[in-house]
Amino acid sequence: MRPLILALSLALSLAAPPSARADVAAVVQNHALPGYATLADAASALDAAAQADCAPAALAPAWNATFDAWMAVQHLHLGPVEEQGRGLAIHFWPDPKGRGRAAQRALLAGDPATLTPETFANQSVAARGLMALERLLFPATDALQGDTCTLIRLTTADLARSTAEIATLWQQGFAASLTTAGEPGNPRFLSQAEARQALLTQLTTGLEQLADQRLGRPLGSFDKPRPDLAEAHASARSLLNVTLSLQALRDLMVNLAPDSPKSRAAFDSALARATALNDPALAGVADPAGRLRIEILQQSIRATRDALLAELPPQLGVGIGFNALDGD
Repeated sequence: MRPLILALSLALSLAAPPSARADVAAVVQNHALPGYATLADAASALDAAAQADCAPAALAPAWNATFDAWMAVQHLHLGPVEEQGRGLAIHFWPDPKGRGRAAQRALLAGDPATLTPETFANQSVAARGLMALERLLFPATDALQGDTCTLIRLTTADLARSTAEIATLWQQGFAASLTTAGEPGNPRFLSQAEARQALLTQLTTGLEQLADQRLGRPLGSFDKPRPDLAEAHASARSLLNVTLSLQALRDLMVNLAPDSPKSRAAFDSALARATALNDPALAGVADPAGRLRIEILQQSIRATRDALLAELPPQLGVGIGFNALDGD
């Protein structure tokens, strides 16, 4: 019944004019541009720290700060971050086949003389980015062996370069593509509704990723929970990533459609549950009581997506594909 009600609501929204307060420009100026600038600055600081001292303990704070900055924009799967594999080179996760560890082992076992910033930029995205650094800075029982210092420095330099490129390309071109949607000479977005639709999609898919991957993967099944599959498990920031992602998605929503009280309330409820969870690595999935709390958080995130689907399309003057309702 719920999917049918949502579908009818979305169909009716197509006939409604977009609210004057639906603001793509606010998303660009208040959310995307400062978010990517902060990410580039954090990655640059991480690289500078690595070039000075590659000791894992010394780099952990700067790595965490960079990951925090990434979580503020990681839901924006459009524009420069999607070009040339930049997004995957920053954050290759999930990695169910362990390609990242295998690629890093091969690099460490090879000739160090062949590892240069230029050659590293052409390596598999699985061997690069934040998750690659987590394996180097927070070693597990099967720690990577070899000259990890060189690999750490190459990885931070690559990360700084990629994030700087994204920030620059947003500032110098993609931001204008979004804010001038529908104007002559704009080949990316042929109408303002198309730009609003793209941003609404970032919201809904971001919430789906939270529920299905960041929580769904470690939840596994009741008989076989998989806490080891939680994102950033080794660094014990799995729950923090959930919380930061919720905060970032809420900020995107508030800028895009500020007059959305039901969606705000749904986000606030999910954030309150995440804040109260107190389970940094989501290890509680293996405990019945802890598992129930995580499942309730997952349900709250899915309810937030449903609230968005019911409330935002009338304001934005757009619909949404029925595939977004699949799985309910």
